[in-house]
Amino acid sequence: MQKRTALILTILIPVQVSFLQILKYFPEFVEKYYSLSFYPFLSKVSRFLFGWVPFSVGDIFYLLIAILAIRWLCKNFYRLRFEPIRVLLDITAAFSIVYFMFHILWGFNYYRLPLHKSLDLNSDYSYEQLLSTTHRFIEKSNTMHQQLGFADSVKIAMPYTQKEMLTMSLNGYKNLEKEFPQLTYSPRSVKKSGWSLGLTYMGYSGYLNPFSGEAHVNNRITTYKFPVVGCHEEAHQIGYAAENEANFIATLATLNNDDPYIQYAGSIFTLRYLLNEVARNDETAYYDLLKTINPGILKSYQEMRDFWEGYENPFERFSKLFWDNFLKANNQSRGILSYNYMVALIVNYFEDKPI
Repeated sequence: MQKRTALILTILIPVQVSFLQILKYFPEFVEKYYSLSFYPFLSKVSRFLFGWVPFSVGDIFYLLIAILAIRWLCKNFYRLRFEPIRVLLDITAAFSIVYFMFHILWGFNYYRLPLHKSLDLNSDYSYEQLLSTTHRFIEKSNTMHQQLGFADSVKIAMPYTQKEMLTMSLNGYKNLEKEFPQLTYSPRSVKKSGWSLGLTYMGYSGYLNPFSGEAHVNNRITTYKFPVVGCHEEAHQIGYAAENEANFIATLATLNNDDPYIQYAGSIFTLRYLLNEVARNDETAYYDLLKTINPGILKSYQEMRDFWEGYENPFERFSKLFWDNFLKANNQSRGILSYNYMVALIVNYFEDKPI
C-alpha cells in the first residue's frame, strides 16, 4: 500500500471514532435513516446472495482473510527491522478499512434508538412487577409442560432436528409482523456454524457475520435453547445489535411460534432470566419460587449448565472479557451485564398482555 494512502487511512481511524461518539447522541437519526431505511435493504440483499448457500460464506471469508494476513506477515516480516513505521501504517490502514465496513454493513445499529423507546415501554420496573411476571411465566411454563403430555418430573427434549428448528423459526417472525412490521424477517439466512467447537470453548451460542449478513448457531447445543439462539441471531440480522434486545425479540419470536415445543422453549428461556433477576434481589424468594416449578423444567436448566461447565477453560474468560469491552466500545455501557435489560423489556411488555 502506498505510504500516502496508508497514512490517510490511518488518520481516518480517530475521525471515525470521533464521529461515532457524536452519533450516539442522535439515536433517532440512526433509527430513521440507517436502521429502518438503508440497513433493511442492505441486509436483504446479503441474505438473498448468501442465504441459499448450504455452508457459511462468511466463515470462508474469515478463513481467507486469516490466510492472507499470515501470508502478508511472512512476506513483510523483514520490513519490521528496516521499515517499522511503514509496516505499522499498512496494518492500521487495513484496520481502518475493516472498521469502516463493519459499521456501514451492520455496526451502526449499535447506535439506534433503544428498543423500549421504539416500542413505547418503560425501561424500569418494581420488584413487585418482577415477581408478578415471574409467577405468570412459572404458571405458563408448568402448564405448557403438562399440555405437551409429559410428567412434571420429565425433562422435555426438542423433537426436531436442528435444521428443522432453524426453518421453523421463520413462523414466529411471520406472526410478529402483524404487531411489529419492523421485525419482518425474510429471506432466511441462519446456519449451523462450522466453528461450533471453538465457539463452545469461548462460551458462545452463536454469532452474526456482519460482512456477509449470515447468522450462525452453535450446533453443539442440543438443549431447549437451540431454537431461541436461532431467533436471537435472526434478530441481529434484522438490525437489533444490542444483545439484550436480541434476547427480547427471540423471546417474542419463540412465544409467537405456532409450534408448542418452540413456544415451550421460549417460555422456559424467559423464565430463567426472570428467576436470575429475582435471585439478585432476594435469594429466599428465589428458592421459594424454585419449589413451584416442575422438576422437569429445572432438569432442562441443569442440562444447560452441565453443557457449558463441560467446556470451561481459561480462554473462555479472556474471550468474555474481550466481548464485554467490545460491547462497551459500541455504545453498550454495561457490557455483558446489559443482557439484564431484557428483563425490563419482558416485565413491561407483558404487564398488560397475556403470556
